[in-house]
Amino acid sequence: MRTPTLLLIALLIATACGPVEEEPDPVATQVNEATERLTQNEGGELVLKAIEAHGGLEAWFSAPTSSYTWEYANVDADLRFKSFLVADNQTRHVYHDLTLTGPYDNPDEVEARFAWDGEDAWIYPATIEQPNPRFWGISGYYFQQIPFVLADPGVNYERLPDEELDGQTNEMVRTYFEPGVGDSPGDAYTLYVHPESGMVEAIRYTVSYGRDVEPGADLPETLMYYEDFETVDGLTTATSYRGYDFTEDGQQGDFKNEAFADSISFQRPFDASKMEAPEGARFVDLP
Repeated sequence: MRTPTLLLIALLIATACGPVEEEPDPVATQVNEATERLTQNEGGELVLKAIEAHGGLEAWFSAPTSSYTWEYANVDADLRFKSFLVADNQTRHVYHDLTLTGPYDNPDEVEARFAWDGEDAWIYPATIEQPNPRFWGISGYYFQQIPFVLADPGVNYERLPDEELDGQTNEMVRTYFEPGVGDSPGDAYTLYVHPESGMVEAIRYTVSYGRDVEPGADLPETLMYYEDFETVDGLTTATSYRGYDFTEDGQQGDFKNEAFADSISFQRPFDASKMEAPEGARFVDLP
């Protein structure tokens, strides 16, 4: 009568000692999926080259958050603002502590907040008119995290002929989005990639926010230089940006905007409670 019992015990021991399947590494999975997307054509391969030069996919997908002080000024819009933003790199939820806003030459110190979760954008107090939380909730994050964010799903890549910028020949790639990606699927970003270092020297970008246009539409471009690079937590990003109108004949035009980033970290905790709009906050919908 003990034989079946002994067989059952032996079977249980054999099962317990068998190979244990390891949980897939989420970072490795993201790296593999992004690499597969980026290696489908020459344009994607050039974006991957730039990502590797700036720290690599593994370092990017290992970074839980992006946080830094972001100061932006636009002379045409007569606007300057400064905020400390924290973004969840997985969900792309972003909140800002706004400390400065107002005219280009004379902004006011403020104590305000705004946030964006991909669907809802709000600002508090409601009397703060600028910056637009719907547009700037994610825009500063996106500018600062190029080229990493261009590994996202839903991005198209087009390799362009090399171009010269300030005497330097650069490898060129245009990126644009699939329909329905974000609030501004008509945006496009063209990267100037240094042929040897792989670093992003500058970008040209279009703004489709509030415009009913198709992805990849022909819109006015801004030429923005990426400068003063800093490496933090294994990722290298610019800390200063200079933007100029880009003329129809392909020339740098008038000065347009500038931005600065400091106190950069990719490891700060994300306080989800700051995504909750306080009573009296003003919500902003798409125009």
